[in-house]
Amino acid sequence: MWTPVGGASGHVTPAGTSAFGAHDTVFGWASVTKLFTTYACLIAVEEGSVGMDDPIDGFPGVTLAHLLSHAAGIAAEQPVSAFPPGTKRLYSNAGIRLAGQHVERQTNIAFTDYVRSGVLEPLGLAGVQFEDPAAGASGPLDALLRFAQELLRPQLIAPVTLAWATQPWFPELEGVVPGFGLQRPCPWGLGFELKGAKWPHWTGSSNSAQTFGHFGQSGSLLAVDPIRQQAWCSLSPEPFGAWARNAWPDMIDKTG
Repeated sequence: MWTPVGGASGHVTPAGTSAFGAHDTVFGWASVTKLFTTYACLIAVEEGSVGMDDPIDGFPGVTLAHLLSHAAGIAAEQPVSAFPPGTKRLYSNAGIRLAGQHVERQTNIAFTDYVRSGVLEPLGLAGVQFEDPAAGASGPLDALLRFAQELLRPQLIAPVTLAWATQPWFPELEGVVPGFGLQRPCPWGLGFELKGAKWPHWTGSSNSAQTFGHFGQSGSLLAVDPIRQQAWCSLSPEPFGAWARNAWPDMIDKTG
């Protein structure tokens, strides 16, 4: 299995996990962080603290679902409207931060604490650092592998909730997958990027259309194929670049 120089990669199947490289070394996760933010939001939905139809203060017509699926029209890094909600898939770190702030207001719990108590600690990931909902987590490959196991066989949320979150939301929207160009359409779930019929893509050519996950600009990825019941994780000291566009799909296809 491919392993980035100085980094680590891993594979999860029903039979267990395998890890290669520096699997206990801490790396930044960048946008893979969004998956943990999403999971906390889904826990808040199941608890009844928030709903995906909740309006977002200061942004008329925008709901929590719009924010998590990058359909709110919020600019990439600033909490300002660039497009009307529901008209374009505009990838937005600012929108994910607004989602975290909404959960924080509705629960009266700091979002970082909510993620820690709701997601990290129950999974035995107390050593993971979580500082920003959009891109501020860091930890070792072993932690991502454990989370990947949760995504294959959910314990913290109901399987039906995860299936609901990993279906396409606002499926007709077009948009750009950073690093992979314009996609028409550009399916996205609630926080989870969906493979669908996207090409080029960072997952393998052998992956099903139901494959979901995220990658990060730090050279990180987590992909789950619920049809094949397999998951892949990778962390690298090298930022995302041309190397990843070839290495990641190749890594996944060779472990199919």
